[in-house]
Amino acid sequence: MLGAMQDWPLLTSSILDYAARYHGTREIVTRTVEGPITRTDYATLSRRARQLAGALRRFGIREGDRVATLAWNTHRHMEAWYGISGIGAVCHTVNPRLFPDQIAYIANHAEDTLILVDPPFLPLLEGIAAQLPRVRGYVVLTDRAHMPATTLPGVLCYEEWIAGEDADFAWPALAERTASGLCYTSGTTGKPKGVLYSHRSCVVHALATNGADVVGLRSIDCAMPIVPMYHVNAWGIVYGAPMVGAKLVLPGARMDAESLYALLEDEQVTFTAAVPTIWLSLIQLMERTGTQLSSLERVAIGGSAAPRGMIETLERTYGVRVLHAWGMTETSSLATISVAKGGMPPLSAEQQLDLQVKQGRPIYTVLTKITDDAGRDLPWDGRTFGHLMVKGSAVASAYFKGEGGPVLDADGWFDTGDVATVDPDGFVQITDRAKDVIKSGGEWISSIELENVAVGHPGVAEAAVIGVAHPKWDERPLLIVIAKPGQTLTKEDVLAYLDGRVAKWWMPDDVVFVDDIPHTATGKIQKIALRERFKDHVLPGIAKPAAP
Repeated sequence: MLGAMQDWPLLTSSILDYAARYHGTREIVTRTVEGPITRTDYATLSRRARQLAGALRRFGIREGDRVATLAWNTHRHMEAWYGISGIGAVCHTVNPRLFPDQIAYIANHAEDTLILVDPPFLPLLEGIAAQLPRVRGYVVLTDRAHMPATTLPGVLCYEEWIAGEDADFAWPALAERTASGLCYTSGTTGKPKGVLYSHRSCVVHALATNGADVVGLRSIDCAMPIVPMYHVNAWGIVYGAPMVGAKLVLPGARMDAESLYALLEDEQVTFTAAVPTIWLSLIQLMERTGTQLSSLERVAIGGSAAPRGMIETLERTYGVRVLHAWGMTETSSLATISVAKGGMPPLSAEQQLDLQVKQGRPIYTVLTKITDDAGRDLPWDGRTFGHLMVKGSAVASAYFKGEGGPVLDADGWFDTGDVATVDPDGFVQITDRAKDVIKSGGEWISSIELENVAVGHPGVAEAAVIGVAHPKWDERPLLIVIAKPGQTLTKEDVLAYLDGRVAKWWMPDDVVFVDDIPHTATGKIQKIALRERFKDHVLPGIAKPAAP
């Protein structure tokens, strides 16, 4: 027997329709790539997304076609996002921080036919245009007054392109499992692989993340997604904010601490989301200038592990509730969040921090477990390390075009590539990527945990840990440190700080000081580059290999 309820497909266009109908005057603020701050609202965004939809159809874009965006977080990018998926095409958000050859590869692999691009990225496309034979046109996301000169073929001005289209364009009836978005992994190992989202998965995931026990967006909130829209759907905020009618602030291209802080204060932002490196720079700015955060209530931090010291500083010094989260491209972004649950005993301040450094418990749409190398389930005791496995309605079942072959085991579980523990309450703590865990004497050492402890030192700006070859133990930890400006640190200072804070056998065998630590296009520490850089590093007390 079937239920007798209306069959109302879960489409991304329905989110925008709802926002325009019930929160039409709610403000959307953008720091544009041209410079000025502009203000619009959900009703205007809806009309312009429909105009874009008409322009796409007139260009020849049909259901299933891939249309790429190479753009920052702006109102025009949001219009493109909803307009492309609204007609049944696939919005392929391209990460401009990838290498040009990687961008060319994914544009060809996706078979993009049209690219919508912010003006600053035109030189990037000019350099690879000859490698993009399927692309039939480029739409520059600006007006005629700001159109730059370019050698790209088939260039269109966005504002002129959509100007004559019908603002009442009727969205087509689509099945909710129709593909809506395409996002490629950052390609830190091998070629990038595409994750193909559906309308249904995006809507259900946004509903789940808006829950009070997750990010809890409300109509009275002012949300600013610092995390880029090309980074796993801006962690779902560009769906979640209009779904509840929250004011939206889009930071555009200026991602420096001063510009972000100005928006946070000027627009009275209550919720934001960003990777730890962003908060590192914002905290340093506020420490340097003696400023505070007058409106910000909570922040989601993910992309890489948030150090304990960062969480403590934001909570106790600046009064901001930290929602430590974890997710990946393959889980539609956010999959777990570290928020205490009912039935847990009261927590002291230190116990609360102990909980918050974990990546947290799964949100609805995601299930988790850990397994050993043979695929056997491991206990949830908070101590046993295992491969983190996930499944659920927001989890990929395959990569685009079947790249990489089958990605699920016989029971439908996806191997995240992370190593983690799970405590009896179901809270996940990522201890490493499987390829980054340090295997010393048959035991595992978490590079992430060592990094998080090290950055608690008041003189350490950033830290990274990699395994270095050892003749007896196979690998031992090497701690790589960037000192804060004006600080003079020694190896002995750092090791003395770590002593008693980590297990004796976890203590790094050496500490080196550097001016920079490389990061991936999504803000994670680039361990592959560090391992290459320090591949010939000889640990103290180890004889240097004789020259051949």
